[in-house]
Amino acid sequence: MTIYERIKSDISQQYYADNFCNDGQRFIAWYLRNIHNLDSVEAKSCITDGPGDKQIDAVYVDNQTETVYIIQGKYYSGASVDAGPLREVLASWAQIQNLSRLQESANDRLRSKIADISDVIAEGYEISFELITTAAMSEAAAGDLELFQQTLSSSEALNANMVVIDEETLQSRLDEAMNKNRPYINHVFEVDPSKCLEMTLAGTKVIIAALPLKECIRIPGIKDGMLFRKNVRQSLGSSNKVNKGIAKTIRKNADEFFFLHNGITAICSSMSLNGGVLSVKELNVVNGCQSLSTIYSCSESAKNAEDAFVMFRFYEISDSNRADDISTSTNSQSAVKARDLRSNDKYVIAMKKAYMQMFPDGYFITKRGEKADSAKYNTNHIIDLTLLGKWLIAWHSQRPTMSYSENKVFDVYFNQLFQHDYAPEDIQALNEIYRAVVPCWGSGNPCGINEALLAIKAYGTFHHMYAVSVVLCELNKMQDLVPKPSVAVEKLKAGRLMDTVVDMSAQCLNIAFETAYEEATSSGKVFSAQNWSKSKTSLKDTRSQVKQYLTAMRLLPANKEILDALTKSLQMPKEAFESRWSAD
Repeated sequence: MTIYERIKSDISQQYYADNFCNDGQRFIAWYLRNIHNLDSVEAKSCITDGPGDKQIDAVYVDNQTETVYIIQGKYYSGASVDAGPLREVLASWAQIQNLSRLQESANDRLRSKIADISDVIAEGYEISFELITTAAMSEAAAGDLELFQQTLSSSEALNANMVVIDEETLQSRLDEAMNKNRPYINHVFEVDPSKCLEMTLAGTKVIIAALPLKECIRIPGIKDGMLFRKNVRQSLGSSNKVNKGIAKTIRKNADEFFFLHNGITAICSSMSLNGGVLSVKELNVVNGCQSLSTIYSCSESAKNAEDAFVMFRFYEISDSNRADDISTSTNSQSAVKARDLRSNDKYVIAMKKAYMQMFPDGYFITKRGEKADSAKYNTNHIIDLTLLGKWLIAWHSQRPTMSYSENKVFDVYFNQLFQHDYAPEDIQALNEIYRAVVPCWGSGNPCGINEALLAIKAYGTFHHMYAVSVVLCELNKMQDLVPKPSVAVEKLKAGRLMDTVVDMSAQCLNIAFETAYEEATSSGKVFSAQNWSKSKTSLKDTRSQVKQYLTAMRLLPANKEILDALTKSLQMPKEAFESRWSAD
């Protein structure tokens, strides 16, 4: 079955038929769900295709990688796609540089996304233009792609890159997403024996070689991604910020490449070095996708660079589990962020020790990528440092508007949030509140949350926690203060009211969101759910709705009795409240 046939079968499912009006939209939604791993609601919210889409079929903001994807899809049954779609992407790139003008003529869905794009560009996010097609690229299209990438590379206006995902690459990405095995690559390298070192370490054959850049472009599997089957993502294009630097070195200072580059790691099932010939079987580059892809895109410069080398580390690995460990470790060497630098902070370590002393069956994850064995630890007592930071700023600083930003949590406001004497019982209480909130945002939508709000659950869950704290404050007549999490949870559990308050908070948040949406659209303004969730207006709207909700309950005798009982059960002492922690 070809990738086109596979997609044709998949998009005939009821979800695609019910939510999208044509196969082009269904194709983009399929890509978002299967390759970017979005759920059905998130995928639908990204689609902008239709009249007035300005050659932009979808916009997806990935806050984890700090990338905004601008997607153009071409669902073709033919063998090749010409240069036309690339020119459409070029047109969208030109329009992105003047967002206010673009917004004036865009359709409603795109207008909302433009507000999101503007917001994240200001925060330094990278823009990745993705052209998705089920056909192969024609020669003319390949030529246009090279010119387009050069245009992006020379642009100082935006930090942008361009990726074409054709039939071959799309199949590779799907296989990777589905965790399917694909054939490895056998290859023969021409090497200089004086620039190779063969050794055995821990029973493993290792070859370290300085390979000429012109030898690198001969390696098969770079273009279609087959060579990088275990990498977390494929090439980001030569206009990616890091890849721009690599390309610049190749073109301007190639003889320094070896010294400026960290090297490339590859594993293979077997290898042999005989004179100037290095033969490898089942080759897989596990660290170096961006580098090799950029070298390949600068092939002409690489061919002419006589004294340009890159260091290769080849490991002969027969144990597949060990190979997977090496792949995971080497492929996890992404840029160090503020979150990573704080993992060994003395206050973080103090909080970890205190928590694990109080909850000996639990575990406190401080390092990115660290795992807690669910068979060894109580899953209800597993804490992740990243989530804890987001809980703290949402609850104690009353700023869920910042919970999405790890930079703000772990850099700008770290000292305000992470305090060495923060009680472990409060950490666990925040954990329990969050675990009670999350199911409201899952499949089935049990709380009836507006679909547009549900699509930004990465923000919404922290706003929901904030709403819970506001409800508790209003019931205790402690406005503008923050309840101690452990006391709050003790009261909620004692009265079996956790689900009640969580549901009430969800209703108030939902009403606040829908009211803001209606006010904006009725006055002809663009409303962005994401931007609303990042603004202090959302906090004001939510608090206002909580007050109105409780006031409405007091007006009806039956509801007043329920409210009085709720207030009595959740009455907390004054010392259980404190001022919010500063975060702005």
